[in-house]
Formats: sequence, structure tokens, C-alpha cells
Amino acid sequence: MPQGSGHHRVPQHSQSHSTCQAITSSATGPTITGYTCRCDDGYQGNAYLSDGCQGSKYLCQCPKGTIGDPNTRNGCVKPQDPKTGLIIGLEVGSGAILLFLVLSTTFLIHRIMTRKKRMRQRFFKQNREELEKARNNFDKARELGGGGHGTVYKGILATLHVVANKKAKIVIQREIDEFINELVILSQINHRNIVKLHGCCLETEVPLLVYEFISNGTLYNHLHVKALVSLSWKDRLRIAVEIARALAYLHSLTSMPIIHWDVKSPNILLDDNLTVKLSDFGASRYISIDQTRLDTTVQGTFGYLDPMYCSTGHLTERSDVYSFGVILIELLTRKKPVSYRSSEGYGLVRHFFTLLPEHDLVDILDPQVVREGAKEVIDFSLLATMFVKFVSKDRPTMRQVEMTLESIHAVKEYDLSDMTDESEENYNQVNNMGYESLEK
Repeated sequence: MPQGSGHHRVPQHSQSHSTCQAITSSATGPTITGYTCRCDDGYQGNAYLSDGCQGSKYLCQCPKGTIGDPNTRNGCVKPQDPKTGLIIGLEVGSGAILLFLVLSTTFLIHRIMTRKKRMRQRFFKQNREELEKARNNFDKARELGGGGHGTVYKGILATLHVVANKKAKIVIQREIDEFINELVILSQINHRNIVKLHGCCLETEVPLLVYEFISNGTLYNHLHVKALVSLSWKDRLRIAVEIARALAYLHSLTSMPIIHWDVKSPNILLDDNLTVKLSDFGASRYISIDQTRLDTTVQGTFGYLDPMYCSTGHLTERSDVYSFGVILIELLTRKKPVSYRSSEGYGLVRHFFTLLPEHDLVDILDPQVVREGAKEVIDFSLLATMFVKFVSKDRPTMRQVEMTLESIHAVKEYDLSDMTDESEENYNQVNNMGYESLEK
């Protein structure tokens, strides 16, 4: 380049889509010596040629690492982790499935419960009608007996199965509670000497309990007949053993001990073989293993009631032992504990207790027992006085009672061939044996 020459900006010279700048030299004055040209932004090509700059074609794409719409504002975003998307998808899907399952299950449960309710109502109605037919609308001719907790009727089901229906006497809550109590207790008991509960009906004005039918009445009915001869001594001894077995089972062999609370001869049913079936559990109570008593309002049957329970209100297992002792005296004497009064005004238990040491027991014993019983009568009499002692802790447990009576019964069975002595000899044995020990 000539000395003194240089680049000088001059007004821009523009071609189409290009911009040029003139180059001047100062050596000879401000003379233009050439041009420097370039394409405008957004165009490319040869800026020194006419129309040499052509518009660029841009392909808009989101930056690397982003996705979306590059032609909109904030259209490109970072993608989610594929696993996160999968999890979200699964969560949404699982939530929908779970909701479906919950709704479906709720619907099915509702359907099932509705169906069960309808079936239960139908069965209740069906059973109620069957029981009404079975008991012939509580016909008095089918009445078997009654007690403090209801009246029992004989019933014949459509299957020709004979049952006993127990109906509450009056519609009050206490009676219903006692029926429910009996239902709960008997449903958990299984013993050959305790009456079996077949079922219940609660769709009536008062609840009904359905038992096995025991055909031969009660021990009370058999003992207190007008005939001179009643149950044989052999049967009385076996009956006493079976009652003891039932009570020992309730006290010792159930999951929680049960106090019967109303042991008496009217509640001892007998079948065709004179097998014992203990009944009427409306007043019965559970007692936990760590308990020794229940404090209750005094109730029961006069003549069989434990006197210590009457004076303190403390009900214990030994209260059943006392009532059982009264039944033994009843078996020996054929006297009614509820109504018996001696000439001195004594009840049956006290009169029996006073006669034994005075050698006068024969005056109160059943003559049939004297003729048939021999020395077991002495054993029975002595045991009975132990069972009816006033202080409950002085009485044996029902388990001890059972074992003692079992041994007497075993000897009786073993010596059966020797029990055919003359009546007069047996009478003298009863009148003269065993009292010395009581007088010491």
C-alpha cells in the first residue's frame, strides 16, 4: 500500500443484504481506493456481488438436553427421568386399580351382608314358625314344667325330632338376660350329665331355648311320689355320683369355672335310663381362676341355699357343694327341703344334722333306703353332714366329693352280691353303726 495511505470509514455503501465500507488514501487527498463488504446478519454469500448475499434458512431446534416446542416461548424443557415417568404411571395406574378394588369389594360385601340378612330373616321366620307348630302355641297339655327362669314345653319338629322348648315367663330385661346367659354357658359345655342345647329362637316376643328332650321327668318327681316305693337305693347312689360328676366338671374342667347357683332336685332331669341331665343354667356364673368368690344379690331356692352365702352375699364354688349336700339328704329321706319342718320347727338340713349324733337318724330316713342301703347309708349320712357345714371353707371341693362318691359306688358295684341281707339286719346296721366317731 502507498505511504500515507490507510483505511478510512466513509458512509456505508449498501448492496442488497450487504454492507460495504470504502477504503481511502491520504497521500493524494481523500481518494477512494476500494471497498470492504460483508453480508448482513442472517444472510450469507459473496458480498462483493450484486445479490450475492442470500437469506439463511434456519431450522429451529431445542438445545441439547431439552425437549419440547422450539417455536414457542419456554417451549423447551428438560425431560423427566424415564424411571420417574414409569413410577408416576404406575402410581396413577395402581391408584385407579386400588380404587376399583375398594369399590368392588365394598359392593360385594354389601351384597353378601344383604343376602345373609335376608337369609337370616327367612330362617328366623321359618324356625319361629316351626317352633310355634312344634310347641302347639304353648298348649298347656305340652307343658313339662317350670322354674324361676321359664316354662318348658314339649315340641315335635317337622323332622319328628322331639325337643324341649323353654320360654321366658314375662317380658322383662332380667329374664332375657338370664336366657342369654344360659345360651352362652350351655353353648360351651359338653358333658353326658348336662342337658344339651340344640339352639335358640330370638325372633319372638320372648326368647326361646331349644334343648334335647329328656323323657323321664325330674329327680324331684321321682322322689316325692305318694307311693311307698320310689327309686332304688342303687339308682339313688348312681344318681348322686352323676350329679357330682356334672358339678365337678363345671368347677374344674371348663375353660373358666362355672358356679351353677341353683342346684336342686327339680333341676336334675332323668332320661329313660335314669341317667342324670343337670339343667337350668339361667342363674349360673363364670368365676375367673384367680377369683375365690362373687359378690351378688342373694337369690336361689329356699331350702337349698348356702346359709353363709345368704348371710354374706359371697357366692363361691362351695355354695354348689352345700346345695349338693341338701340333695344327698333329700335322697336319703325323701323329704322336701323347701317345705319340711320338724316338730321343733327345724328345716330338713338342721333336723338331719341334729339326729345323726343322737342315734335317731332312722326316724327321718326313707324306709326303703334303710332296707336297701346297708352300710352305704352311714357313709352317705356322714358325707352329707360334711357338705352342709355352715362355714364354706370347711366343706370339701366338688372334685373331692366326686372322688369319694365314686369310691363308694365302686364298692357297691363290687359287693352287689352281698347286698341281699335281710331288711331287719340292714335296719339295725343303720341304727347302730358309725355314731361313736361323731360323739368324740
